[in-house]
Amino acid sequence: MTHTARRMFELLEPICLVTYFADECNEELAALGHRTYWDGYFAGRAAPLGRVPAQVVHAAFYNFADGEAARHIPSAWETIPPEASLAARERGSAASLRRILGAELAGSPGLVRAADLTTKAATSAPTEGRTMYAGMRALPVPSDPVARLWHSATMLREHRGDGHIAALVGARIGGTEAHVLDALAQGIHPPESFGRIHHLPKERLAAVMAGLRERGLVDGDGRFTDAGRATKQRVEALTDELAAPPYASLSPAELDELVAELEPVTAALVAAGSR
Repeated sequence: MTHTARRMFELLEPICLVTYFADECNEELAALGHRTYWDGYFAGRAAPLGRVPAQVVHAAFYNFADGEAARHIPSAWETIPPEASLAARERGSAASLRRILGAELAGSPGLVRAADLTTKAATSAPTEGRTMYAGMRALPVPSDPVARLWHSATMLREHRGDGHIAALVGARIGGTEAHVLDALAQGIHPPESFGRIHHLPKERLAAVMAGLRERGLVDGDGRFTDAGRATKQRVEALTDELAAPPYASLSPAELDELVAELEPVTAALVAAGSR
């Protein structure tokens, strides 16, 4: 099942990424009155949690630096209800998928079957300890197959993300530290240039790197040590293990069918860069 969880992540992630890479979602959120991309991001993604304070969003998202959530929450909801941002996020994401996939693939029986099986998996896992996943599980599942596929893939993404956070906490890896390890795993050097953290104050990044060196996870040149690489591998292995429960609800034949139906969908999205 661990192998299955990794394979499903590879297949479903491009479906989820249209929310962040394609134009339609951002345009829908901007039309509501969200002034910036990040206003819409925080308002839309955090909306399943309700009108919680910035501290809760910061804790649930985990990998943003101190103060980043507070720049957008709760101000993003002052004139735009969370429910409106949720609906805009779904509309824009589904529209992106339809455009990228084309009418034939988006309207195919295979996509409908993929949506049904993905939803079966996404609605089957325990919610305990899974804050973001539980928030998504509380929402109605869309009836439209394209929107349902996006919704359920995103639900599984948040389930996996909750488990990834648990793995990071267990390894004593903070959110910014996790980005450094991701950058190194992708071959990005110096890791401080990684797009998710390059905007942070240099003093903050220097302190993070110093802490990782002190723990023996990176060397003096800012590259992985053997211990750092092993830590990253353990976190990823545990993330896969913790992401496996939803797929236990599918029979081996259903898993094979789901993979077969998702492969052309994923291939089209990967070719387009989910844009």
